[in-house]
Amino acid sequence: MSVLDELPVVVIGAGPVGLAAAAHLRERGLPFLVLESGDTAGAAVRQWGHVRVFSPWRYNVDPAARRLLDDAGWVAPAEDVLPTGAELVADYLQPLAELPQLKPHLRYGARVEAISRLGLDRLRTAGREQTPFLIRLADGDELLARAVIDASGTWGTPNVLGASGLPARGETDAAAFLEHALPDVLGADRDRFAGRRTLVVGAGHSAANTLLSLAELAAAEPGTEVTWAIRSASPARTYGGGDADALPARGALGSRLREHVDAGRIRLLTGFSVHALTPTDGRVAVVVRHADGTDESITVDRIVAATGFRPDHSIAAELRLDLDPIMGATRALAPLIDPNEHSCGTVPPHGADELAHPEVGYYAVGMKSYGRAPTFLMATGYEQVRSVVAALAGDWDAARDVQLDLPETGVCNSNPADSTGSDSCCGPAPAAETAGKGLATGISGGLLSAPLNLISLDAAPAGGQTGGCCGS
Repeated sequence: MSVLDELPVVVIGAGPVGLAAAAHLRERGLPFLVLESGDTAGAAVRQWGHVRVFSPWRYNVDPAARRLLDDAGWVAPAEDVLPTGAELVADYLQPLAELPQLKPHLRYGARVEAISRLGLDRLRTAGREQTPFLIRLADGDELLARAVIDASGTWGTPNVLGASGLPARGETDAAAFLEHALPDVLGADRDRFAGRRTLVVGAGHSAANTLLSLAELAAAEPGTEVTWAIRSASPARTYGGGDADALPARGALGSRLREHVDAGRIRLLTGFSVHALTPTDGRVAVVVRHADGTDESITVDRIVAATGFRPDHSIAAELRLDLDPIMGATRALAPLIDPNEHSCGTVPPHGADELAHPEVGYYAVGMKSYGRAPTFLMATGYEQVRSVVAALAGDWDAARDVQLDLPETGVCNSNPADSTGSDSCCGPAPAAETAGKGLATGISGGLLSAPLNLISLDAAPAGGQTGGCCGS
């Protein structure tokens, strides 16, 4: 047995995918240690605990984790129920983390600051694969590992509000007016939005969640106004596949948002690229610059920047990573998940081979593995870690037998703004070159969904919605 074999596999993050990795490592008999920067399992999930996921329980529980829980007498939630983030933690992640097979191997308050090879910088090659990983924590402690599974996610690194991938001018100075994804509009954060004018920027599921909650708030709180801004010319991608979606709650999310927009309760602004933010008299002016160089502005009380997330690979700066320059995923995975190229059903299953870097033994999994692609589902992460752990155990047949059974989105085109036809899937998806079997997620394959109870919609107000960018 080598020195490496005696060291643990270090898992970064005790969220759904990180704990799934721990469960698979336990089943394989590999030593492991889970490092979580928060003070409890699922710390990031707790931050959106008020939100209901659109995938039912049967997609949200990892098979290896289920086996451990079942052996301990766990009473599983009903498979077709849609849990909130808080329920996901309380009914699944926390019981899993408390199991005696996992609990001694979880370390909380352990923020990873850097990963390298012991005594080797990124330039040194000789003996690299036989050298342990060195993991430095923010408190100065240092650990050695035989391999690293980075499931730290992207929740802490949201995209900026400005267009072109750069912060808008004045974005830092206007931070007091900004909210990032999924504020608790109907709960703890209600007072920040009630009776105020809010601008939601973004076209994903996080934006849709917030918009639906704001519409419900507006019905109860006079003076509450909701404006939705997207960069594209059409909201078709956000509306999604409707009845064609294999997850009814996900399809209903877009359908109900469309109803609110059509009824005029949510004002939609298209072709909206934020150029600058200017605080003024307790509010903030949002300046939009058009392609012809002209500017328009809209003044609001609050801005929700639901513009997605991006991975932070800085902790692995001394490792040899092979990252796609566009997606921020591995170079092998990026073309399989690129939303500029793929429509529903064309993202193939993937595992250890596609997640591997030149730095043997280091894998980024879960949301972080997808870079900037918005198409990730928890079930995808579970299959990723099953494959990666099998590879670390030397079982390459199992590692390469990658299978996914993910629901179709019902969205046909990854760029629906270019289409004038139906929003639902318009025909069979082109065949993809796959290394495994099963359905795969499409452009709308995000994680989150709004609660299912919505206010009824009345007729649109006089004048209807404004279809231009900023309007009057």
